[in-house]
Formats: sequence, C-alpha cells, structure tokens
Amino acid sequence: MSEILIVDDEPALLRTLRINLSARRYAVRTAASGGEALDRAARTAPDAVLLDLGLPDLDGMEVIRGLRSRSAVPIIVLSGRSDAADKVGALDAGADDYLTKPFLMEELLARLRAVLRRPPGGLAPPAPVIGDHTVDLAATTVTGPGGPVRLTPTEWRILILLLAHPGRLVPGRQILREVWGPGQEDRGNYLRVYLAGLRRKLERDPGRPRHLITEPGIGYRYEP
Repeated sequence: MSEILIVDDEPALLRTLRINLSARRYAVRTAASGGEALDRAARTAPDAVLLDLGLPDLDGMEVIRGLRSRSAVPIIVLSGRSDAADKVGALDAGADDYLTKPFLMEELLARLRAVLRRPPGGLAPPAPVIGDHTVDLAATTVTGPGGPVRLTPTEWRILILLLAHPGRLVPGRQILREVWGPGQEDRGNYLRVYLAGLRRKLERDPGRPRHLITEPGIGYRYEP
C-alpha cells in the first residue's frame, strides 16, 4: 500500500483528497503547514507528496527544496497559481508534476499512478515502449513492426532525456538547455518541431499521442 502525504491548509480539500485516496487503498497522511510536512516526510518517508504552494508558514518552493535535499520522493504540486512562471519554477525546484486548482480528481489519480510507477532513482526501464516501438537505450536503436526506425541525433537526445524521467513533467526550458545548450531556453519552436517528428515516427496516433505528452507552455513528459 503506497503512502501519500498531502500538504494543504484547506480542510475541505484535505478531506476530499483523503476520502478519494483512501477509497483507492492508499495510506494517507496530511500536513497543514510546510514545517509539519518536512517533519512528517523525515519521519515516515512517504511514497509521494501532494503539495500546495500557498502554505501559512513556508512557501511551497522552500518545501520542495527541503524535500529534495533529503529524498527523491515524487512531488505533485496542487496549486491555485496558474502562471507559467510558477509552474516552471516549481518544476525547476524539483517537483515532478503540477496541477492547477480546481482539477479533476481522475486526472490527479492518473498522474499519481504515473509518478508511483517511476523506477527508484528516476531511471528509465531497460526497454521503454512507445506505441508499437521498443527503445533499446544501450544500443540506441528503436524497433517497430516494420523494423528499425531512424532517429536523428537531436531526436535521440530529446527522447533519452524524457525516458530518463518516466511519468515526470520535464520543463521545456530544461530540455532546450540540455540539448541545445545554455542561452537557448527561449527557442520553444525547436522543441515543437522535434516532438512532432518523434510522434510521427513512434506514436500510433501522432495527433492524439499516448506516450509523448505536451503540457502547453510548460514542458513534456514520457508516459510509459
């Protein structure tokens, strides 16, 4: 049974989340402040954290950094802050995902399942699958029903970065920085072109991708 730590100072939301998660056989712990959250996480080592940014004592960004300083526990931010800068800031601080309030419970549960599937240490599975294609990271090959699929060196670098964080939202600026280098973080059009190419080569339905997902204005994720 996975243990989930919910950090929020809204009693009604805490109650709703506790009921829904408990009904799906998660063990639920709650904290109403950043300090309490850090203390609970240190004592009980939860399997995932659902974190609000607007806490009464600490800013949520400080809580993310505090959690990250001691563990790789998956963190999903649940926040009323909808500005892209807040989302990117939370992801850069170490959050795995970000949902803006109000959110659909089924979407939260799907994202929670995704981060809980992530292997320890954030490593990708030995043979990730995208649609009908199997990726061999060691051999840098992709094989589909029709045989090998050729990827460009840039497509490979993007794909490897996404596969290294299964279920986790990777900020577009991070991908641009790591693939194209410092100073290229504002060239989001590069990513849109290359992701479209990867979907055409790998997804069963490129127009409705199942594995290479875009979060508009924020980043991309690989869904196993």
